Amino acid sequence: MTLEQEAPSQSRFGWLVLFATIPTLFCCALPILFVTLGFGASWAALYSSVPVIGLVAANKVWFFAISGIMLVVAAFLAYRPGQSCPSDLKLAALCNNARKWNKRAIYMSMAVWLTGFFAAYLAVPILDLVG
Repeated sequence: MTLEQEAPSQSRFGWLVLFATIPTLFCCALPILFVTLGFGASWAALYSSVPVIGLVAANKVWFFAISGIMLVVAAFLAYRPGQSCPSDLKLAALCNNARKWNKRAIYMSMAVWLTGFFAAYLAVPILDLVG
């Protein structure tokens, strides 16, 4: 497999993981943010006009599990040992650039996933504990 075939597929997987974690925001983090900022009615209108948001919220356990597994796989692929770039300077630059963007996509995905996880499973228990 040449670098031109391998690097884009790894990069695409990183971006796929980013978009797979976005539903966790729609079910959990965005409603809390909208209500906190005083846009609860806007969220309610969006929720009623886009029924798939309710589907995501109803199945949030599956969304979190599948996207979490995808994050673990993506992190393993990005940080697995034994990776090397070609010795050709042009191909090495492309390889390093693809790795850099792949890792950025994974970091963004982790931030999105952790934000959704906090909103879905930790925010209410912490608020109940505090007061």
